[in-house]
Amino acid sequence: MATVNRSKLNEHLMAEQQQFIDDHPQSKALYEKAKISLLDGVPMPWMTEWPSPFPLFIKEASGAHFMDVDGHEYIDFCLGDTGAMTGHAPELSVKEIQDAITKGFTFMCPTENSLWVGEELARRFGLPYWQLAMTATDANRFCIRLARHVTGRPKILVFNYCYHGTVDEAHIILVDGKATPRTNNIGAPVNPKVTTKVVEFNDIDALENALTPGDVACVLAEPAMTNIGIVHPGPGYHDALREITRKTGTILIIDETHTICCGTGGYTKVHNLKPDILTIGKPIASGFPAAAYGLSSEMVDLIHAHVPQKDSSASDETGIGGTLAGNALAIVAIKATLQSVLTEEAYENMIALATRFTEGVAGVIKEFDLPWNITSLGCRTEYWFSKHQAHNGSEAAAAVDDRLDQYMHLAAMNRRILMTPFHNMALMSPKTTEQDVDDHTKVFRDSVMSIIS
Repeated sequence: MATVNRSKLNEHLMAEQQQFIDDHPQSKALYEKAKISLLDGVPMPWMTEWPSPFPLFIKEASGAHFMDVDGHEYIDFCLGDTGAMTGHAPELSVKEIQDAITKGFTFMCPTENSLWVGEELARRFGLPYWQLAMTATDANRFCIRLARHVTGRPKILVFNYCYHGTVDEAHIILVDGKATPRTNNIGAPVNPKVTTKVVEFNDIDALENALTPGDVACVLAEPAMTNIGIVHPGPGYHDALREITRKTGTILIIDETHTICCGTGGYTKVHNLKPDILTIGKPIASGFPAAAYGLSSEMVDLIHAHVPQKDSSASDETGIGGTLAGNALAIVAIKATLQSVLTEEAYENMIALATRFTEGVAGVIKEFDLPWNITSLGCRTEYWFSKHQAHNGSEAAAAVDDRLDQYMHLAAMNRRILMTPFHNMALMSPKTTEQDVDDHTKVFRDSVMSIIS
């Protein structure tokens, strides 16, 4: 079995850092200048979290490739951490958005296109009623408020190392079996232990024990975990989740924001899940800010029974909605994306490419007998520095190797391949090619050979 030589790893990581500095003088100059007006030199904090000494500044992008300000072209497997899963600037979406721009952006009134969007979302995901938001975080927040209101219960439940955007209640993990706020959870209005129960994914007994007291309004769940590596549900887990939530009167919210990688209707359609609410964001508008949440007929009945309808005194007081939510331009972007970009044909190709990527990396792991693994979920695939696939968030977190992560990411970046930050995930777009995938396999193999004994 090959092992990582830590001396070689540190030596090569330092060399990769210097190479990045040498290759990107314009990005470095812009970063230094940006510090004058932007906090930490970037418009959003995690843009500094790449393994490079400073972030890449992007000039333009098309399809599965982009160019930085220093003129280097990259294969993009990050794709905006799913936001650009459609590929950058997909032609048909761009055309429809350009045409719509001249007709007005936002009205606080519906447009005819919204009917098509609602009907298509219902067809894809199986829930009959829909509402729009600007981000999946917003959609999750709104749905949590609805669940609390109709159940009269104060708490929610999430899974250890879940991903639900910046929802306050979800920034909680298990440490030595005890619920605790995530590290660096900034300015939480209350400790999430007050609002949230957290259990391990795939632990049916822990789930039932947490829901039995009857104080949990909703379970907010990714159908497969994606924020700490890809963690698949075990056999029968979703059946148990649905049965227990129904038995305890708990609303089940499925967050498809990342698992839309599974197909046109996400994991929910592929596996015939039956949530009370479904949330989705990121790629549904080709990267334009938009999200949606779907409601079952039973959920709508509960809402109508508990929420005043057409009560002008309640305007702007419910905590649900937003002036720009469901704006005309976002609706056009969603329609164009669902109609012409995220199609069945596109998914067939994307999933086949993810399989090719997985097989390429698995071949290298086998060739060198490395104690690593790779797994896929639809058109998403990810390798992890552990022998066995994780069964829950704690197992995945225990396998994190920060130094090795930094090296593999930076070695790929210096060879013009961008992976998703924080973990070794690759996503396919309709414009990704077999050559893109094979180029990664070669770079992956070369990077491994440089650091093993």
